[in-house]
Amino acid sequence: MTLTPPHDGPTLESLKAGHTPAAIAARLDRGREPSYLRDFVYGAIDGTITTFAVVSGVAGAGLSANVILILGVANLLADGFSMAASNFLGTRAEEQQREKTRRMEERHIAEVPDGEREEVRQVFARQGFEGEQLEHIVDVITADRERWVETMIKEEHGLPLAGPAPLRAALATLLAFILIGAVPLLPFLFGIVTGRAVSGAFVWSTALTLVAFFAVGAAKSRFVQQRWVTAGLETLAIGGLAAAIAYVCGVILGSIVE
Repeated sequence: MTLTPPHDGPTLESLKAGHTPAAIAARLDRGREPSYLRDFVYGAIDGTITTFAVVSGVAGAGLSANVILILGVANLLADGFSMAASNFLGTRAEEQQREKTRRMEERHIAEVPDGEREEVRQVFARQGFEGEQLEHIVDVITADRERWVETMIKEEHGLPLAGPAPLRAALATLLAFILIGAVPLLPFLFGIVTGRAVSGAFVWSTALTLVAFFAVGAAKSRFVQQRWVTAGLETLAIGGLAAAIAYVCGVILGSIVE
């Protein structure tokens, strides 16, 4: 059976141009750039859902657009900061775990080098290397202390050598939470700014929320191997389900208030 490469992505000519010795060297010299896509998508979806939940609850209770806007903005700022702080601490914890593992491996290599060499040997033996080839790999890796430590971090503990910067990850979450999460409030904000209530503001809010879900998914497709329509519909389906749950909760809360 012949495997056919996917048609999406760079053309064959651009792939060849990017794999010349000079292009490869330049790419490796730049180093790895951490991705903040997860942080942005996480913040955007959560911000939209929680704001829509506020809109649903307040609208279901029959309160005014002013109340919806006040509570919605309060949610954006308070919950957005909480999300960003949580992401900062979580990313920071991963960074600290990596540093702890590095110090531990440095100590093990210094105090029990023979045991650490055996760990390297068994790690690569499980990957199919054997005999003189395996011993050569062990010799090359253990000849350099930094390379030895990094190999154990990746191969034994399964940790990346570098990760997203905690502050940047938090900012990505916060910005996405506020910018995309504000979408459900736009019809109510428009009515207050213009001085004219928007007819069917809650319907417009729902429609814009669904559009926001699709747009986030479509934008995500630029960074993953997925068609923009598929990515948009996937995010729309998941976010729409969460929005429906938020709406049902709002209706229930509204009936309780009444």
